Amino acid sequence: MEKFHGALVAIVTPFIDGKLDEQGLVDLIEFQIENGTHGIIPCGTTGESATTNFDEHKRVIDLTVKTVAGRIPVIAGTGANNTLEALELTESAKESGADAVLSVVPYYNKPDQEGMYLHFKTIAEKVDIPMFLYNVPGRTVVSIDPVTVGRLAQLDNIIGIKEATGSLAQFSEVIANCPDDFIVLSGDDFTSMPSVMIGGKGVISVISNVYPLGMAQMMERALAGDIPGARELHYKMYDMMKLMFSTPSPGPAKKALELMGRIQDGSTRLPIAPMADGAVEKLKEGMVKLGLL
Repeated sequence: MEKFHGALVAIVTPFIDGKLDEQGLVDLIEFQIENGTHGIIPCGTTGESATTNFDEHKRVIDLTVKTVAGRIPVIAGTGANNTLEALELTESAKESGADAVLSVVPYYNKPDQEGMYLHFKTIAEKVDIPMFLYNVPGRTVVSIDPVTVGRLAQLDNIIGIKEATGSLAQFSEVIANCPDDFIVLSGDDFTSMPSVMIGGKGVISVISNVYPLGMAQMMERALAGDIPGARELHYKMYDMMKLMFSTPSPGPAKKALELMGRIQDGSTRLPIAPMADGAVEKLKEGMVKLGLL
Protein backbone atom coordinates (compact mmCIF):
# COMPACT_ATOMS: atom_id res chain seq x y z
CA MET A 1 0.00 0.00 0.00
CA GLU A 2 1.30 3.42 -0.95
CA LYS A 3 2.11 6.17 1.55
CA PHE A 4 -0.90 8.25 2.67
CA HIS A 5 -3.41 5.53 1.81
CA GLY A 6 -5.74 3.37 3.89
CA ALA A 7 -7.05 4.05 7.39
CA LEU A 8 -5.40 7.05 9.02
CA VAL A 9 -6.55 7.94 12.52
CA ALA A 10 -7.49 11.47 13.57
CA ILE A 11 -6.08 10.73 17.00
CA VAL A 12 -7.55 12.22 20.17
CA THR A 13 -5.44 14.36 22.50
CA PRO A 14 -5.66 12.90 26.03
CA PHE A 15 -5.66 15.23 29.02
CA ILE A 16 -5.30 14.68 32.76
CA ASP A 17 -6.68 17.45 34.97
CA GLY A 18 -6.92 19.61 31.87
CA LYS A 19 -3.24 19.20 30.91
CA LEU A 20 -1.69 17.20 28.10
CA ASP A 21 -1.23 13.54 29.08
CA GLU A 22 2.01 12.81 27.23
CA GLN A 23 2.31 9.17 28.30
CA GLY A 24 -1.33 8.65 27.40
CA LEU A 25 -0.66 9.96 23.90
CA VAL A 26 2.39 7.73 23.49
CA ASP A 27 0.35 4.70 24.59
CA LEU A 28 -2.45 5.54 22.13
CA ILE A 29 0.03 5.81 19.26
CA GLU A 30 1.50 2.41 20.11
CA PHE A 31 -2.02 0.95 20.28
CA GLN A 32 -2.71 2.32 16.81
CA ILE A 33 0.47 0.99 15.25
CA GLU A 34 0.04 -2.44 16.86
CA ASN A 35 -3.45 -2.65 15.31
CA GLY A 36 -2.50 -1.83 11.76
CA THR A 37 -3.40 1.83 11.39
CA HIS A 38 -1.81 3.25 8.25
CA GLY A 39 -1.11 6.78 9.50
CA ILE A 40 -1.52 9.19 12.43
CA ILE A 41 -3.06 12.66 12.29
CA PRO A 42 -2.32 14.65 15.47
CA CYS A 43 -4.03 17.98 16.14
CA GLY A 44 -6.95 17.50 13.81
CA THR A 45 -10.52 18.33 14.77
CA THR A 46 -10.73 15.08 16.77
CA GLY A 47 -7.49 16.08 18.52
CA GLU A 48 -9.22 19.24 19.83
CA SER A 49 -6.89 21.54 17.93
CA ALA A 50 -9.37 24.39 18.42
CA THR A 51 -8.79 24.33 22.19
CA THR A 52 -5.07 23.59 22.39
CA ASN A 53 -2.68 26.51 22.63
CA PHE A 54 0.31 26.92 20.34
CA ASP A 55 2.78 25.33 22.75
CA GLU A 56 0.53 22.31 23.31
CA HIS A 57 -0.19 22.01 19.59
CA LYS A 58 3.49 21.96 18.69
CA ARG A 59 4.31 19.54 21.52
CA VAL A 60 1.64 17.05 20.46
CA ILE A 61 3.00 17.01 16.91
CA ASP A 62 6.61 16.77 18.04
CA LEU A 63 5.85 13.94 20.47
CA THR A 64 3.81 12.10 17.85
CA VAL A 65 6.62 12.25 15.29
CA LYS A 66 9.19 11.08 17.85
CA THR A 67 6.98 8.22 19.04
CA VAL A 68 6.03 7.01 15.58
CA ALA A 69 9.71 7.15 14.59
CA GLY A 70 9.05 6.62 10.90
CA ARG A 71 7.01 3.44 11.24
CA ILE A 72 3.93 4.96 9.58
CA PRO A 73 3.25 8.44 8.15
CA VAL A 74 2.38 11.40 10.38
CA ILE A 75 0.15 14.09 8.86
CA ALA A 76 0.13 17.00 11.30
CA GLY A 77 -2.93 19.21 11.64
CA THR A 78 -1.68 22.77 11.14
CA GLY A 79 -4.71 24.65 9.90
CA ALA A 80 -5.98 27.99 11.17
CA ASN A 81 -8.29 30.78 10.07
CA ASN A 82 -5.34 33.17 10.24
CA THR A 83 -2.84 32.51 7.43
CA LEU A 84 0.10 33.71 9.55
CA GLU A 85 -0.83 31.30 12.35
CA ALA A 86 -1.23 28.44 9.89
CA LEU A 87 2.22 29.27 8.52
CA GLU A 88 3.77 29.17 11.98
CA LEU A 89 2.19 25.81 12.81
CA THR A 90 3.18 24.39 9.42
CA GLU A 91 6.79 25.53 9.84
CA SER A 92 6.87 23.96 13.30
CA ALA A 93 5.49 20.66 11.98
CA LYS A 94 8.17 20.57 9.32
CA GLU A 95 10.86 21.19 11.95
CA SER A 96 9.42 18.32 14.01
CA GLY A 97 9.76 16.00 11.02
CA ALA A 98 6.11 15.41 10.08
CA ASP A 99 5.63 13.65 6.75
CA ALA A 100 2.87 16.04 5.67
CA VAL A 101 0.39 18.57 7.05
CA LEU A 102 -3.39 18.84 7.03
CA SER A 103 -4.68 22.38 6.57
CA VAL A 104 -8.34 23.17 7.11
CA VAL A 105 -10.40 25.65 5.10
CA PRO A 106 -10.32 28.90 7.13
CA TYR A 107 -13.31 28.99 9.47
CA TYR A 108 -15.31 31.97 10.79
CA ASN A 109 -13.82 34.50 8.32
CA LYS A 110 -15.98 33.14 5.45
CA PRO A 111 -13.42 33.73 2.68
CA ASP A 112 -14.44 33.44 -0.95
CA GLN A 113 -12.83 30.94 -3.34
CA GLU A 114 -9.98 33.32 -4.21
CA GLY A 115 -9.28 33.92 -0.54
CA MET A 116 -9.07 30.18 0.08
CA TYR A 117 -6.82 29.74 -2.94
CA LEU A 118 -4.43 32.47 -1.80
CA HIS A 119 -4.44 31.16 1.80
CA PHE A 120 -3.32 27.67 0.80
CA LYS A 121 -1.02 28.92 -1.98
CA THR A 122 0.81 31.15 0.50
CA ILE A 123 1.44 28.28 2.91
CA ALA A 124 2.44 25.84 0.16
CA GLU A 125 4.94 28.28 -1.33
CA LYS A 126 6.49 29.33 1.99
CA VAL A 127 6.85 25.90 3.65
CA ASP A 128 8.29 23.00 1.68
CA ILE A 129 6.24 20.11 3.05
CA PRO A 130 3.49 18.01 1.45
CA MET A 131 0.06 19.43 2.24
CA PHE A 132 -3.44 17.99 2.37
CA LEU A 133 -6.31 20.44 2.16
CA TYR A 134 -9.20 19.80 4.56
CA ASN A 135 -12.75 20.59 3.49
CA VAL A 136 -15.29 20.32 6.30
CA PRO A 137 -18.06 22.89 5.72
CA GLY A 138 -20.09 21.53 8.63
CA ARG A 139 -17.50 23.19 10.85
CA THR A 140 -16.05 25.96 8.67
CA VAL A 141 -19.35 27.23 7.13
CA VAL A 142 -17.67 27.76 3.75
CA SER A 143 -16.71 24.94 1.36
CA ILE A 144 -13.83 24.85 -1.08
CA ASP A 145 -15.09 24.35 -4.61
CA PRO A 146 -13.75 21.35 -6.59
CA VAL A 147 -12.55 23.78 -9.27
CA THR A 148 -10.50 25.64 -6.63
CA VAL A 149 -9.12 22.32 -5.40
CA GLY A 150 -8.10 21.62 -8.99
CA ARG A 151 -6.23 24.93 -9.17
CA LEU A 152 -4.44 24.20 -5.90
CA ALA A 153 -3.59 20.67 -7.02
CA GLN A 154 -1.31 22.22 -9.65
CA LEU A 155 0.99 23.54 -6.91
CA ASP A 156 3.96 21.33 -6.08
CA ASN A 157 3.39 20.82 -2.36
CA ILE A 158 -0.39 20.32 -2.38
CA ILE A 159 -0.78 16.56 -2.81
CA GLY A 160 -4.29 15.76 -1.60
CA ILE A 161 -7.43 16.64 0.29
CA LYS A 162 -9.48 15.34 3.18
CA GLU A 163 -13.00 15.68 1.77
CA ALA A 164 -15.44 15.73 4.68
CA THR A 165 -18.69 16.91 3.16
CA GLY A 166 -20.17 13.41 3.36
CA SER A 167 -21.13 13.83 -0.29
CA LEU A 168 -19.96 11.32 -2.87
CA ALA A 169 -21.02 13.82 -5.55
CA GLN A 170 -18.58 16.40 -4.14
CA PHE A 171 -15.95 13.66 -3.84
CA SER A 172 -16.45 12.77 -7.51
CA GLU A 173 -16.18 16.40 -8.61
CA VAL A 174 -12.90 16.80 -6.73
CA ILE A 175 -11.41 13.72 -8.39
CA ALA A 176 -12.64 14.87 -11.80
CA ASN A 177 -10.95 18.27 -11.38
CA CYS A 178 -7.59 17.01 -10.12
CA PRO A 179 -4.59 15.11 -11.54
CA ASP A 180 -4.59 11.31 -11.31
CA ASP A 181 -1.94 11.31 -8.56
CA PHE A 182 -3.87 13.72 -6.31
CA ILE A 183 -4.81 11.85 -3.13
CA VAL A 184 -8.46 12.21 -2.11
CA LEU A 185 -9.22 10.89 1.37
CA SER A 186 -12.64 10.55 2.94
CA GLY A 187 -13.18 12.70 6.00
CA ASP A 188 -16.17 10.64 7.12
CA ASP A 189 -16.15 7.07 8.40
CA PHE A 190 -19.55 6.49 6.74
CA THR A 191 -18.30 7.27 3.23
CA SER A 192 -14.83 5.76 3.50
CA MET A 193 -15.60 2.35 2.00
CA PRO A 194 -17.84 3.56 -0.87
CA SER A 195 -15.46 6.43 -1.64
CA VAL A 196 -12.82 3.90 -2.71
CA MET A 197 -15.17 2.74 -5.45
CA ILE A 198 -15.01 6.17 -7.10
CA GLY A 199 -11.28 6.75 -6.68
CA GLY A 200 -10.68 7.55 -3.03
CA LYS A 201 -7.44 6.35 -1.47
CA GLY A 202 -8.40 6.12 2.20
CA VAL A 203 -9.95 7.82 5.20
CA ILE A 204 -8.98 10.07 8.06
CA SER A 205 -11.04 8.29 10.66
CA VAL A 206 -12.61 8.87 14.08
CA ILE A 207 -13.73 5.28 14.76
CA SER A 208 -10.11 4.18 14.26
CA ASN A 209 -9.43 5.66 17.70
CA VAL A 210 -11.36 2.81 19.31
CA TYR A 211 -11.36 0.09 16.62
CA PRO A 212 -8.21 0.60 14.54
CA LEU A 213 -7.91 -3.01 13.40
CA GLY A 214 -11.41 -3.15 11.92
CA MET A 215 -11.05 0.13 10.06
CA ALA A 216 -7.60 -0.80 8.73
CA GLN A 217 -8.87 -4.16 7.50
CA MET A 218 -11.91 -2.59 5.86
CA MET A 219 -9.83 -0.10 3.92
CA GLU A 220 -7.27 -2.72 2.93
CA ARG A 221 -10.06 -4.91 1.58
CA ALA A 222 -11.71 -2.03 -0.26
CA LEU A 223 -8.45 -0.89 -1.85
CA ALA A 224 -7.66 -4.49 -2.87
CA GLY A 225 -11.05 -4.82 -4.57
CA ASP A 226 -12.56 -7.17 -1.97
CA ILE A 227 -15.90 -5.39 -1.96
CA PRO A 228 -17.93 -8.08 -0.12
CA GLY A 229 -15.31 -8.25 2.63
CA ALA A 230 -15.11 -4.47 2.95
CA ARG A 231 -18.90 -4.14 2.96
CA GLU A 232 -19.18 -6.72 5.75
CA LEU A 233 -16.86 -4.68 7.96
CA HIS A 234 -18.60 -1.42 7.01
CA TYR A 235 -21.90 -2.69 8.39
CA LYS A 236 -20.23 -4.32 11.38
CA MET A 237 -18.87 -0.90 12.39
CA TYR A 238 -21.75 1.25 11.14
CA ASP A 239 -23.56 1.65 14.47
CA MET A 240 -20.31 2.61 16.21
CA MET A 241 -19.56 5.10 13.45
CA LYS A 242 -22.84 6.80 14.33
CA LEU A 243 -22.16 6.61 18.07
CA MET A 244 -18.85 8.44 17.58
CA PHE A 245 -21.01 11.49 16.75
CA SER A 246 -23.93 10.86 19.11
CA THR A 247 -22.69 13.88 21.06
CA PRO A 248 -20.16 16.47 19.86
CA SER A 249 -16.92 14.82 18.76
CA PRO A 250 -14.47 13.84 20.18
CA GLY A 251 -16.51 13.28 23.35
CA PRO A 252 -17.67 9.74 22.50
CA ALA A 253 -14.26 8.61 21.20
CA LYS A 254 -12.51 9.82 24.34
CA LYS A 255 -15.11 8.34 26.67
CA ALA A 256 -14.87 5.00 24.83
CA LEU A 257 -11.08 5.00 25.18
CA GLU A 258 -11.47 5.69 28.89
CA LEU A 259 -13.95 2.82 29.23
CA MET A 260 -11.48 0.57 27.38
CA GLY A 261 -8.72 1.56 29.79
CA ARG A 262 -6.69 3.12 26.99
CA ILE A 263 -6.59 6.58 28.59
CA GLN A 264 -7.04 7.64 32.21
CA ASP A 265 -9.31 10.61 31.58
CA GLY A 266 -11.84 10.83 28.74
CA SER A 267 -12.75 14.44 29.34
CA THR A 268 -12.85 17.09 26.61
CA ARG A 269 -12.12 20.77 26.90
CA LEU A 270 -14.96 23.26 26.97
CA PRO A 271 -17.02 24.21 25.07
CA ILE A 272 -17.41 20.46 24.41
CA ALA A 273 -19.47 19.35 27.42
CA PRO A 274 -19.19 15.97 29.17
CA MET A 275 -21.44 13.24 27.77
CA ALA A 276 -24.76 12.80 29.56
CA ASP A 277 -25.30 9.51 31.41
CA GLY A 278 -27.86 8.27 28.91
CA ALA A 279 -25.50 8.86 26.00
CA VAL A 280 -22.71 7.02 27.83
CA GLU A 281 -25.00 4.02 28.37
CA LYS A 282 -25.84 3.88 24.66
CA LEU A 283 -22.15 4.12 23.86
CA LYS A 284 -21.41 1.21 26.21
CA GLU A 285 -24.10 -0.89 24.53
CA GLY A 286 -22.53 -0.25 21.14
CA MET A 287 -19.08 -1.07 22.44
CA VAL A 288 -20.28 -4.38 23.86
CA LYS A 289 -21.92 -5.21 20.52
CA LEU A 290 -18.64 -4.55 18.70
CA GLY A 291 -16.59 -6.47 21.26
CA LEU A 292 -14.77 -3.45 22.63
CA LEU A 293 -16.02 -4.05 26.18
